[in-house]
Amino acid sequence: MDIKELKQQQKDLVSWALFLVAFVIVLITSTSVLFPAFLLKSLGGFENLSGINPFETGIWTYPFLLTNFIVFGMLILYLKNKLPRLITVPVKLLFNLEISAQVAFFVITILLGFYIIFTVNELTNNEYDADYYDRVKCWLENWTITDFRDNGGLGNYVGLFLLTSSMKIFGNYKVVPFIGSIALLLLTYLLTVEISKKRFAGIVSMVIVLQSGIFLMYDTSVTYPNFWILFYLFSLYLVYKKWPISPISYVLSALSKPLTLAFLPMTAFFIYHSSVSRVTKILLAVCYAVIVVVGVAILSISSGGLPKILEFSSHDFIGGFTVVSSEFRFDGLVLLFLLPLTAGLFLASKKGMAHADSIMFLILGMLLSAPFMQGFSDLITAPYRFIPLIVFFAIGVGILLSKRIKEAI
Repeated sequence: MDIKELKQQQKDLVSWALFLVAFVIVLITSTSVLFPAFLLKSLGGFENLSGINPFETGIWTYPFLLTNFIVFGMLILYLKNKLPRLITVPVKLLFNLEISAQVAFFVITILLGFYIIFTVNELTNNEYDADYYDRVKCWLENWTITDFRDNGGLGNYVGLFLLTSSMKIFGNYKVVPFIGSIALLLLTYLLTVEISKKRFAGIVSMVIVLQSGIFLMYDTSVTYPNFWILFYLFSLYLVYKKWPISPISYVLSALSKPLTLAFLPMTAFFIYHSSVSRVTKILLAVCYAVIVVVGVAILSISSGGLPKILEFSSHDFIGGFTVVSSEFRFDGLVLLFLLPLTAGLFLASKKGMAHADSIMFLILGMLLSAPFMQGFSDLITAPYRFIPLIVFFAIGVGILLSKRIKEAI
């Protein structure tokens, strides 16, 4: 067996292992979509409460079953070459569809134009959530650029800097978070195009994020702005474009929300599967390792500090798997298609799309973040923490439309 065959076998083994783990985690998560109380009732929590039916269905149960039955049924027929031409022809047209740079620019302009028109009123409605009045308002009013320890700790430094800059420049805290959300939409498009090599795939990914109720809920939020996921996604994009700047963007993300430090395995996997040179991968690995070590050390002594590690709670850990179904109850696209997307990304990986595994790993990381966060710390999982999951889901859909997959059909 030559080296090339050995590497391919190793890649296949990693792909299979990742798929099996991801598929199991998605199935567990989907259980709470079908039966919201089943996991907590059967495996921990609610054991002392009577009258709770673990098999009571949720609002997404029947749409979930119908959607997945149709998608997986069509997938099986496709793999057996038994799909009728009435379906295969439009599907092939969709996979072969590509648009010019001019058309992409026009579509993006239209999408952002409508988004801005329907969102700009939020900048002046003077509406803020309770956490803003309880914590953030005080931080912003007393924060200075040399303040590294007070007002939320070093982990909020970049966010506080950008928010106070927004007030000084525009007289409104919401403007820069709004600009950041627009930038996140554009970056979703750019990263999808970079790894799929299709502008149409980038447009689809951008639309998926844009339609998300959770994204629209926090797109102008002062309490929970999107700076952290914006800088994190930018760090992934820079792996290809300007790799020395990638760790800097990662640092900015961590200084917007320390939770990004837990994303290091996801970043490492993305870099490993990237097409940059081996030397670049090694240099990036060293840079990121140093950043995490230094970052953990600094945050551990800052006033904000790292999340408090508690005694493991099986109830909270299991409850973490139910968070997705509850937080996405009004944002069902991810709930309905997460399982088919996982299978699709595995097939895409087998067809030669390297970053299909990367995106699957990113999605897996986000699904596991809630159980581990709740099981080992005093943190709770709020909806805004799942915006990265929405972005990774959108990019994953874009990957299914990539050129390599198209050529394999």
